[in-house]
Amino acid sequence: MDEFGDLRLFTRIVAAGSLSEAARRLNMSLAVVSRRLAAIENRLRVRLIDRASRKFELTDEGRLLYARALQIVDDLETTLAELDRASGVTRGRLRISAPNEIGRRLVAPLCGEFVAKYPEVVADLSFTDSRPDVLEANLDIAVVTKRPIDGDTIHRKLIESRRVVCASPEYLARHGSPATPDDLLSHNCIRARRGDRIYDGWTFLGPDGPREYSVSGTLVTDSNDVIHRWVLDGSGIAVKALWDVRADIEAGRLVEVLGDYACDDICLYATHVTRRHVPPRIRLFIDLLAERLPQLCG
Repeated sequence: MDEFGDLRLFTRIVAAGSLSEAARRLNMSLAVVSRRLAAIENRLRVRLIDRASRKFELTDEGRLLYARALQIVDDLETTLAELDRASGVTRGRLRISAPNEIGRRLVAPLCGEFVAKYPEVVADLSFTDSRPDVLEANLDIAVVTKRPIDGDTIHRKLIESRRVVCASPEYLARHGSPATPDDLLSHNCIRARRGDRIYDGWTFLGPDGPREYSVSGTLVTDSNDVIHRWVLDGSGIAVKALWDVRADIEAGRLVEVLGDYACDDICLYATHVTRRHVPPRIRLFIDLLAERLPQLCG
């Protein structure tokens, strides 16, 4: 189905907003994306994207094709989902995104388990600690820590836990253990960054209710994996989801502090695009996540 593949590629290019961004999302070279777009235009004998403009703009023909292509792609994918359901065969590419740490440690093994059970499925797993746009990134499932609020996706809660403040025994031996959240002002707090925003407001429950404390430190990163490594190395104090550090706390590699000032809870959700017919591979993998993640996270 070369024509269908071309139509789907064109919709992804438009959704990405540029050829270079489309190439990045599709894990293809810019040259390949440009060449395939040119081939589509040559076959149709029309220009679809105005390359003369400094902005990414569709031509009139491009807008017409995009509107029709979206419907065609949706109709065909829905039909394929219905055929899979009718035949009882689970197959197709399953595009999944998950946060780095829990994705590598827990979601990745479940992908291996899933394709062993359903060998006609290809699991394509990517990692990001930023919240991806399921539609724009062309994902089947995104595992996220914030409940989606848009109407184009639906979600299912997988696990719920709490955030904990933790540090290594070595760090606490050198700097002391904070007795109250105010004591964090004299500690090296490892902070997360998402885009340009640094998360330096940590929330604790005190006598008068929740209160946000502004913390500081010498280490900032956009990777939860790196935060985990830094706190294990004794470089500072961090806020982590309990599911990320439970094993370290139980083994004594990390120590929870300020437990009497319980931080806010954190949930993990599976989200996917709203469809008339959800392909079996999506539904079954989300079922697997919902069943196994609570067991694995203890």
